[in-house]
Amino acid sequence: MKKAQKGNDKAFLKLFQQYEENIYRMAFIYVNNKDDALDVVQEVAYQSFKKIHTLKKPEYFKTWLIKITMNCAINLAKKNKKVVQLKPEFEEFIGLEDEDIPLSLSLQELIETLQEDEKSIVLLRYYNDCTFKEISDLLNIPLGTAKSVLYRALDKLRKKYKEGDICER
Repeated sequence: MKKAQKGNDKAFLKLFQQYEENIYRMAFIYVNNKDDALDVVQEVAYQSFKKIHTLKKPEYFKTWLIKITMNCAINLAKKNKKVVQLKPEFEEFIGLEDEDIPLSLSLQELIETLQEDEKSIVLLRYYNDCTFKEISDLLNIPLGTAKSVLYRALDKLRKKYKEGDICER
């Protein structure tokens, strides 16, 4: 870690590669696209290499990378949402809004229904096995807020799951 913080690119690369798969998986959840997720990994590598000297506690390297990943992925997802346009020739393939289409949601689709803060906390807690304390530190929010946002998000997910007629009551 000390070598990496002093600008040794080989030392940094060795450290980064330990978490590269975790970064990719986290990015993919936000951007829903392999190419965009790879772009996020590349951006995280660049940003973290550029700013590694600012990391005060080396034991939080993974947490620090996850925070950078979340920020980069959210920024890219927001940017991509602004770009979506529908070509007129594809309109015939779109059903009418009032059509009664059975709703079935995947876990990914359920997670997409959450607000960004809720999604981040759910992913950190269950996908990256972060403690509430780590989530609180990572997102710079009070411990109680992390807990309440998680429970609110889980409640939303349960309700959405039941609305989708996926489970029996």
